[in-house]
Amino acid sequence: MNFTIILDNWELYLEGLATTVQLVGLSLVVGLALAVPLALGAVCERPWLRWPVWGFSYFFRGTPLLVQIYMIYYGFGQFETIKDSFLWPVFREAYWCALIGFTLNTAAYTVEILRGAIRATPHAEIEAAKAYGMSWWLR
Repeated sequence: MNFTIILDNWELYLEGLATTVQLVGLSLVVGLALAVPLALGAVCERPWLRWPVWGFSYFFRGTPLLVQIYMIYYGFGQFETIKDSFLWPVFREAYWCALIGFTLNTAAYTVEILRGAIRATPHAEIEAAKAYGMSWWLR
């Protein structure tokens, strides 16, 4: 292996590392912000709220991430309504399409993690929190 190519371009590798860390960090933060209300919707008793969240989670967990990013980057550019709207500056840039794809994928997986955690909380713990005087938001 010829290491001179790598050594000659080490600044480029550092720039790529910074972009990767930035994409991962932003997608984790925004994905968590999306996942919390969606997880609450996933455990809701109302089917009109629960089923769309289930469909979102099923789709984004069931398709490969690379396909999702291709669909976002190449798919939305096919529609003239997107090209003529205020969204086009976002969808024409690969960085923003990757961020959207990573965020939606992260949110879908985090929804399932949080949904499982909420469902696994024993009813006795909820009753104990009520007896202790905790508000609804703290339970």
